Amino acid sequence: MNIDKDKNKEEFCELLRSTKREGVDDVIADLEDWGFFDAPASAGHHLNVEGGLTQHSINVCKASLMVYEGMSKLDPTVEKEVKRDHVIIASLLHDVCKADIYKKALKRKKNPVTGMWEDVPGWAISYKKFPMGHGEKSVINLLCSGLVMYDDEMLAIRWHMGAFGLNFNSYEDERCYDTARTLYPLCSIVQAGDSLAASIMEREAEDIDNL
Repeated sequence: MNIDKDKNKEEFCELLRSTKREGVDDVIADLEDWGFFDAPASAGHHLNVEGGLTQHSINVCKASLMVYEGMSKLDPTVEKEVKRDHVIIASLLHDVCKADIYKKALKRKKNPVTGMWEDVPGWAISYKKFPMGHGEKSVINLLCSGLVMYDDEMLAIRWHMGAFGLNFNSYEDERCYDTARTLYPLCSIVQAGDSLAASIMEREAEDIDNL
């Protein structure tokens, strides 16, 4: 897959700046330093190519905005409870935690034609730079960058993985997750946008072949 990193970076920054949120330019500068715009979205799944993380973030933002607009028509209270710029902030920045965890590496992969295993370029993962989890790491990094954030944005980012982000040995985790989703519809909107982007917008023929 070929990704136009420069075009995506421009679109990402334009979307983020459209919120006119205080601290946005500082966040963009930090994302540049962290390698966000060059990073893949995953090591071996969706958009595991250079620039994949930016593409995924844009996809999630677009999907989340569509969910938001659709739900606002079905239930007018959604538009009163959730602001459009909050959807953009939370969806576009939900995965900034991934910016510094990937490094290029050789991976073993079976050639579908020859059936032989061979070395191919890929990605390895290391959490040693800041082992702070997933959604919570994104929130902390954004706050440290100086971004002004609201409760619903922080909680939507923290819980965007849904049940996959839960420690099922923690009653507190389960209660916090359920409470956040009940209080803030933005949590469900971003979670839905993330799932739709990864499973539909970023699905490739190879993903089906590997089933």
